Amino acid sequence: MTEQLSDPSVWRGNELLQRADWLVQLTEADVAELKQAIAATESISLDEINICNFLLPDLAGRLASVQESLEYGSGATLIRGFPLEAFTEVQATRALYGVSVHVGTPISQSATGELIFHIRDAGFQKDDPRARGPNTNKKLSFHTDRCDVIGFMCLKQAKSGGENFLVSSTAVHNEIANSRPDLLHELMQPFYYKRHTVDLGNESPYCRQPIFSFTEGRFACSFLRVLIDRAYAAGEVPAMTDLQMEALDYLEETCERRELQHRFFQQPGDILFLNNWTTLHRRSEFVDYAVPALKRHLLRVWLSVPNSRPIDPLFKHNFGATEAGAIRGGMRVTK
Repeated sequence: MTEQLSDPSVWRGNELLQRADWLVQLTEADVAELKQAIAATESISLDEINICNFLLPDLAGRLASVQESLEYGSGATLIRGFPLEAFTEVQATRALYGVSVHVGTPISQSATGELIFHIRDAGFQKDDPRARGPNTNKKLSFHTDRCDVIGFMCLKQAKSGGENFLVSSTAVHNEIANSRPDLLHELMQPFYYKRHTVDLGNESPYCRQPIFSFTEGRFACSFLRVLIDRAYAAGEVPAMTDLQMEALDYLEETCERRELQHRFFQQPGDILFLNNWTTLHRRSEFVDYAVPALKRHLLRVWLSVPNSRPIDPLFKHNFGATEAGAIRGGMRVTK
């Protein structure tokens, strides 16, 4: 058996609910601070909002604790209690952005520089190059995003489905280390990734990076199966071995073990932050309401955080920097 990781980010299923850093309940005073900060910054553009002008005298300290626990705790925090019905969508967007700048630096989620990405079914055809998993209603597989921390705010839930699934990637590592150390070894080797069709600002259409890695003693997991499969299907890189394929399948099978998953529905107004290096997430397929105004709608932010861990040098081509605390991740802006 390979050595097991012993770390606060190791949790199994609903053990997450027992963690002190999982749930942050906003108070009336917190909401009042947010309302005042939104009003004070309404005349400036979203990307001009920062911790110096989006002032949260008391809540800022709790958000600093969230930043700390995302990196050194469970890696997952749900902020609940934002009264969405009392704010417009524009104000809610600014609330998410303002809260986020107290956790990290927002980075681009597209070649056009989007700092807030709208997650909703856009109705794209299957072969439309603009289509991204978040803009469909289909089930997504467990994955990470190209940032240190990902944040979601729920504006509207679906008529049915759209459930959140979380697993601790450190716990998944331990499961595989215990049962299939040979496959764990494969998952620590670099895999080819194909650049996404909307990720246009790169010198090469491919990059290589490991799924599990350790740098200066710090663990990191990064995984997006769809881009791995696209790379090897293109026939322009060395063929995937049978053992590599088995390792990828086993990783996904392990993530699907019910005892490892925490499942829940984000309620309107909930803000969820996840450390992408220690958690994997997905959502279930959903069915929308027919009325456009009632359709499922989430806002997403990608953050680079100042207390981030160092990551393997192989991530440089995809993240831009690998040093602890560096601004990294996101998509290069080409506009």
